[in-house]
Amino acid sequence: MSWHKIYGLSLRHVYLIKGSFPRILDLIYWPSIQVFLWGFISEFFTMSSSYYSNTVGIILTAAILYDFLFRSSISYNMMFLEEIWSRNFTNLFIAPIKISEIIAALTMTAIFRTLIGLVPAVLLAIPLFGVSIFKLGIPLIFLLIALYIFGISLGLLVTAGLLRFGPSFENIAWASLFFLAPLGCIYYPIEILPGVLQVIAKILPLVHIFEEMRNILINQTVNILEIFKGVLISFVYFGLGVIVFYTAYYGAKIKGTLINIGE
Repeated sequence: MSWHKIYGLSLRHVYLIKGSFPRILDLIYWPSIQVFLWGFISEFFTMSSSYYSNTVGIILTAAILYDFLFRSSISYNMMFLEEIWSRNFTNLFIAPIKISEIIAALTMTAIFRTLIGLVPAVLLAIPLFGVSIFKLGIPLIFLLIALYIFGISLGLLVTAGLLRFGPSFENIAWASLFFLAPLGCIYYPIEILPGVLQVIAKILPLVHIFEEMRNILINQTVNILEIFKGVLISFVYFGLGVIVFYTAYYGAKIKGTLINIGE
């Protein structure tokens, strides 16, 4: 694996973002809107519910963490789609670049796009609603790592679909996280789900991540085992995503459909 090639691929997308104000605005706009929307909704819940003693803090922290996951996945997908839209897709695979280098470059650059949107949203939440995700303490680092790896895993699965089915699979890139959100128990505890769905939900890292987030904020305790489960399951999905991506790539290469994707 050549770090020079990975750096070059990453730099291309960094320059695309730096040179386009609409791209930067789009990255900042949606996370900030999420903060306003869920901040006001959770303040309303505070007036009507006694379930949480800190409704605003818990729901808004969940919204910020979920948006971090969403942006991680979408950022990965968007950089792949940029190659298709700019008709550079074929060049990418003709060049002497390994698949592992492409995956590494997109994985590294996705965090740059994600942080552009996350940082303003986090900073807005502090003065507007008195909510800071930093109250989670050191566990926040591991929760973000688990969310980021899972987001990249979903990105790999979606890009594998793009390789296999072409640009017609693009809509799945936008909808993938919405399919999983109800099972992720982002804004509510897992007990809300029916028994069968609880079993399915537990094989996702999201349940362990967001349950632990609520545990830290409500009970002021840290369950290291839950954090470990979230991180471990995320890496398992990442490994699965890499395998599926490679399978889709070689399948498209054998069928001869790879060269037509960017056209």
